[in-house]
Amino acid sequence: MYKTTEIASSELVSDNPVHQRLLFPYMEAARIVHGNVLEIGCGTGRGVGVLAPSVTHYTGVDKNEPLMTKLSQEYPDFKFIDMFLPPLKDLPDNHFDFIVTFQVIEHIENDDFFIREAHRVLKPGGKLLLTTVNRKYSLTRNPWHVREYLASELKNLILKYFPTIDTQGVHGNQKVWEYYEQNKKSVEKITRFDIFNLQYRLPRRLLQVPYDVANRLSRNLIQKSATGLVSDITYKDYFLTNDAENCFDFFYVATK
Repeated sequence: MYKTTEIASSELVSDNPVHQRLLFPYMEAARIVHGNVLEIGCGTGRGVGVLAPSVTHYTGVDKNEPLMTKLSQEYPDFKFIDMFLPPLKDLPDNHFDFIVTFQVIEHIENDDFFIREAHRVLKPGGKLLLTTVNRKYSLTRNPWHVREYLASELKNLILKYFPTIDTQGVHGNQKVWEYYEQNKKSVEKITRFDIFNLQYRLPRRLLQVPYDVANRLSRNLIQKSATGLVSDITYKDYFLTNDAENCFDFFYVATK
């Protein structure tokens, strides 16, 4: 299930800060969503159980047939579709009350089509809840990402199709920032050997395995040097503010 460090494990202690950071938006979304909900890029199902009490109908889509089968067995009342996206194939227009898509758009080649399709399947007045990393705080190139955004870039993309948008950002408390700084130092110890800046010059597919190895090494090193910090961070150490410029992840809510 956890073939890459992109899919932070809820079971590995070294992944805990990242897992909690990814869990946090679901806790916020559970206060907002209701009715008929579509999750684009449901992945391992990290947030399905969190959202479940809030929804009447849930549909999850992702390109991973074994995972979709597994989630269908775990949540028999919900619908899971194996789908390469975009488009949102066979999903009807004006159908969903909410769309949740967390840490997905950075993996999508045609991000404009992605947003257009989300707009298409939402009911009038429906809301798109979207998170993605803030490029400003990325420590290195992530070759699993097609692109990363600055706050205004993502806002302008979404506003091409949605008339209104609430731009917030995911921030962290002192524990989270301490982990970020330790991670930064760990990454710098590895990237200092990249004297030719190959991480930005080579095709991203050639860098995915080395990136995963280095990322796992970095997380393990931090765990060994600061085990208490790594294990103690919870989703409650993250919070939303209106400062979307200086956040770890964007938390944007667009209304159709």
